[in-house]
Amino acid sequence: MATKKDFYEILGIQKNASPEEIKKAYKKLAVKWHPDRWGDKSEAEQKTAEENFKEVAEAYEVLSDPNKRQRYDQFGHEGLNGAGGFGGGGFNAEDLFRDIFGSFHAGGGGGFDDFFSGFGGFGGGGTRQKPVYKGNDLRRRVELDLSEIVHGTTKKFKIKKDVQCTHCHGNGSEDGKTETCSQCSGTGYITTRRQSILGMMQSQSVCPKCQGMGQIIKNKCRTCGGDGVVQGEEVVEVKFPAGMADGMALNVEGKGNAGPHGGINGDLQIVVKEKEHPELVRDGINIVYNLLLTVPQAILGCQLEVPTIDGKAKITIEPGTQPGTVLRLRGKGIPSLNTGYRYGQSVCGDELINISIFVPKNLSKEEKEIIKKLENADSFKANDSDKKSIFQRFKAMFTK
Repeated sequence: MATKKDFYEILGIQKNASPEEIKKAYKKLAVKWHPDRWGDKSEAEQKTAEENFKEVAEAYEVLSDPNKRQRYDQFGHEGLNGAGGFGGGGFNAEDLFRDIFGSFHAGGGGGFDDFFSGFGGFGGGGTRQKPVYKGNDLRRRVELDLSEIVHGTTKKFKIKKDVQCTHCHGNGSEDGKTETCSQCSGTGYITTRRQSILGMMQSQSVCPKCQGMGQIIKNKCRTCGGDGVVQGEEVVEVKFPAGMADGMALNVEGKGNAGPHGGINGDLQIVVKEKEHPELVRDGINIVYNLLLTVPQAILGCQLEVPTIDGKAKITIEPGTQPGTVLRLRGKGIPSLNTGYRYGQSVCGDELINISIFVPKNLSKEEKEIIKKLENADSFKANDSDKKSIFQRFKAMFTK
């Protein structure tokens, strides 16, 4: 599989570029590579321009969205489409261009089309495609527990959404009959010409009567009222890859609202909410367990069982274990969604056991007498080496 280019490199900007710089770079490159400007070139050149145009649009679609940009900066392309398609695949390069350049016109109602139509006829002689309506995207938050995050899981959801009308099969007509739009003669566009200081300019705009469809429904469907969609529901199965984090999103293409007038479906975006574990705490791809030892356990050592994602694990506490000691259970953490595999093996975090020691506050008279006898024992006095070790651990806490 070909390696995707860096989005910042595509737009020719630095990683700390501001939103204004990102938009400025996109505008310049989108105009340069728009297919309408390459209509009179060779087939190979037209294909290159189209690919570059889509590439530029995709880069802008990600970097202009703060959430997507954050995921891209942190995880790269894997964070956008790894194993499920984070936010990817749902944008239309041409629609994005129209959103940005829709205000560019030469003094009439042509909008985006005027931007090209008056300058050497860019795209003016080509065949205009009739608009394809897309349904709205849907968004749902799903809670995953730590075990599901570590191992990955598949869940089924019942989604309430717009679905295609079964009565008219989405075309919006009661009897299936339509007539050619009298205003645009079936083209879906209105062409206007006007004289300007640059010469005769021609522009095209979507027909207001048929909204670009070129056809008018004579008898609207009594079930959907001519829209081609009705309220319904669908059961959706979604696979969550191992290693997801709170706030990450999976984009499920085509599972959003059905598009009106026989259009295409929107997408379904599933946002992950990480459920808190009663004993374990997540720290990146590692899992942390805070183990509280008694003073005798820390002094004499012992064997204990600690919780892990997959049950219990037996560990050995060495005699003289100090507070702040961290034990490591390798491979008992969370798979890395970003790095995936290294040296043929899956990259996985560890479980870190952070040791604290419980010092009792309320002692009986007999217990105090026992401790008093030990107070002056040499074994209970810290030497210079012990003091230095404690200082180094304390210093490390503030230099991470």
